[in-house]
Amino acid sequence: LAVGCLGVSASWAASEHHMMVTPDELKWVDASSVPPGVKVAVIEGPLNEAVPITFRLKFPADYKLPAHWHPGIEHVTVISGAFNMGTGDKLDVSKTQPLSAGSGAIMQPKTKHFAWTKEETIVQVHGVGPWAINYVNPLDDPRKK
Repeated sequence: LAVGCLGVSASWAASEHHMMVTPDELKWVDASSVPPGVKVAVIEGPLNEAVPITFRLKFPADYKLPAHWHPGIEHVTVISGAFNMGTGDKLDVSKTQPLSAGSGAIMQPKTKHFAWTKEETIVQVHGVGPWAINYVNPLDDPRKK
């Protein structure tokens, strides 16, 4: 489910041994579980299984991610740019905190949150799968359009 939600192939990087990844090795594809424009690169997974997961999301400039929640804990680290995040049932840019490169956020399961960008921004997400995204307003879900 989560692999299909993000629109990534099953060619995720998995290893029982030490693994190292450089930015130029990432394979970016369209992320289908968020409004258009976002790219995803799975580093560790698969996202639809109960295993450790790590992936990056590349958001374009002037992007708005509607209010949503995840069934599991979500750890977000800003790699580049600035990710403006807030909590609540509806995206409200006045109720966000800017997170610059190197910053992080941890959302407990079912925490309703939203985000926006002013510039291209890359974040890394990690946790334990399966990963899923649930929109507070079902009309915001691009998978239902």
